[in-house]
Amino acid sequence: MSKQDLTIYEYSKCGTCRKAIKDLEEGGRELHRIPVFDEPPTKEQLRELVHKSGLPLKKFYNTSGEVYKELGLKDKLGDMSEEEQLQLLASNGRLLKRPIVTDGSKVTVGYKPEEYREVWHG
Repeated sequence: MSKQDLTIYEYSKCGTCRKAIKDLEEGGRELHRIPVFDEPPTKEQLRELVHKSGLPLKKFYNTSGEVYKELGLKDKLGDMSEEEQLQLLASNGRLLKRPIVTDGSKVTVGYKPEEYREVWHG
């Protein structure tokens, strides 16, 4: 990937994803867009994304999403191993907080304009 290229796991109907994409494209970034519901990252890809983000695994969950609530994950995640959590995330793209953006070494989860300025436009 060149310095300009980023991979973004996104959902086209997600307003936050659209804002993030607009921000990145206006900043001159080339985006490899991956529809997260159709092509969620594999367990190994997720492990790498979590590691490179420096964030706790729970930050990768879409805690306001319907699937998260339907599965009662708020009360279950604490009892699950990291392997079980990664497997669960890889099994359903709707569980993932979005967008997830990476350049291969850095990773951001969600969209915060100030974080994007620092990480992706800096």
